[in-house]
Amino acid sequence: MKYSRLIIGIAAVIFALWVIIGEQMSGASADAVVNAPVVTVRAPVAGNLELPTRQLGVYVRQGEVLATIADPIVDRVHLDDLLMEVQLEKAGRDQIVSLLTETRTIHDSMQQRTDTYRTHRLEELRERLSRAEARLAILENGGVPRTAAQQRAVDAVTEESDRLPAEPNIASLVLEHARERVAVLQIAVNAAEQNVFLGDGYNDAPNAEQHMVQLDGEIADMVSRKAEADARVAAIEERVDRARVSVNSLTGGELRSPVTGTYWEILEANGTNVQRGDPLLRLVDCSATVVTLSVTERVYNGLTIGQGAKFRLGGASDVYDATVSRLAGSGAETVYRNLAVAPSRLHLERYDVTLIVPGLRDKGTDGCLIGRTGRAFFDTRPLDGLRNLFH
Repeated sequence: MKYSRLIIGIAAVIFALWVIIGEQMSGASADAVVNAPVVTVRAPVAGNLELPTRQLGVYVRQGEVLATIADPIVDRVHLDDLLMEVQLEKAGRDQIVSLLTETRTIHDSMQQRTDTYRTHRLEELRERLSRAEARLAILENGGVPRTAAQQRAVDAVTEESDRLPAEPNIASLVLEHARERVAVLQIAVNAAEQNVFLGDGYNDAPNAEQHMVQLDGEIADMVSRKAEADARVAAIEERVDRARVSVNSLTGGELRSPVTGTYWEILEANGTNVQRGDPLLRLVDCSATVVTLSVTERVYNGLTIGQGAKFRLGGASDVYDATVSRLAGSGAETVYRNLAVAPSRLHLERYDVTLIVPGLRDKGTDGCLIGRTGRAFFDTRPLDGLRNLFH
């Protein structure tokens, strides 16, 4: 019994020493800080800054309006010149359209006159052919004048306008010329039915139709000019749209948050006149949360990119899975230029390590714990089983 107590005591001391030494010698960080990149919001244009009152550290979502910039003296000269140019082009196009409408009206009038002429001219030719055929039938049935008195009677009812050039009045040739008259009139009727008119005072079409053909050429030219004017107006209007967009962008507008995170720093006061590119605000991108820490040289030399680790926030019992994402070495001050929390002097004297902790990123607003401290562990520890049991 006496020896059993001694053995149990020695075993307890050995176990305690193993736990203490194992916990202390396991790879762990001296300090670890929840960190994130800082995004600087700059002025897209020059103008007066309107910055609503907002507490530092407040949570903002991507696309949320942060501020507005207005420039009351933006240059509109180029836009005004383009607007005047498009009005001039439209005036020229309207003139072409008006002239085209009037020309088409005249063309329609000439078309009506041509149709009227064709109708009545064809009726006239058919009537003359009918009369000529009737006279020919009379002559062929023995109605040829034999005496001078009969010839004068025939001449009395014969229109000189219907007489063919050099048509003789000799009785012996009257029948032959009557047949010729019928044949010529038949040819004229056939041609007129195909809209071709034969005569001495015109070619194949009446004067109105010839004028209408000339108007067709003028209308085609004006249609082409109108199409060109439409294209010019469309091209200038496109330039006007681009110039208007440019003026609107230079006039200013709303500045929206490019990331989801926290309101970190105000660089310009409300009402300040800012220039294009001036830094206005700084936001912390909570969607890119990381953990920065420093370790001893011994622990650092045993780490590799992609190696697993554990992270625990100070004052909390939750342990998060982590992955080594960057090994920056000692004196890694430059890698903190765009991070929210800068390293301490003691941190820079050790070896810098960065961890990705998905569990913090997945917490949303609760995971934006910028500045919270904790510890990171890279090796298993004697009490890990007991910790897991209680979690």
